[in-house]
Amino acid sequence: MLAALVALAGLFVALYLTLYKLGYIGTLACSVGSCEAVQTSKWATFLGVPVGAWGVAYYVGVLVVALAGLSPSMSERIGISHLLVVMTGVGLLFSLWLTYLELFVIHAICQWCVISALLATTLFVVSWLDLRDVENLLEQLAEEAGESLRG
Repeated sequence: MLAALVALAGLFVALYLTLYKLGYIGTLACSVGSCEAVQTSKWATFLGVPVGAWGVAYYVGVLVVALAGLSPSMSERIGISHLLVVMTGVGLLFSLWLTYLELFVIHAICQWCVISALLATTLFVVSWLDLRDVENLLEQLAEEAGESLRG
């Protein structure tokens, strides 16, 4: 549930940045840093698509998988947990790359990008902890089943 909530927050941030990049929002509300400098740099697009739009796709994907994992039939399946760790790991690496670009190439910081990077980090940590919990649960169930068969 926490992963779904964090992904939803990230979706709003990424959508806000995308709407700005596409010209639907005139100026960014940015109290700290230089959001417009970052968003108008050549690094604000990746493969011809605004970075914010990639964020929208990422957060929607994580949200869908996290919500699917909440269903009773999927909640204890390790595949969902593995998928979330991989997805959020890629998101974290991409956020780290973008943060590097902000700090060392663009020389400007966007507060919304920082928020998104923190959300991506939180998603990875939450997903990794969930994977660990599911692995422990499955191990415990396997041990109980083994004891039951021996008895």
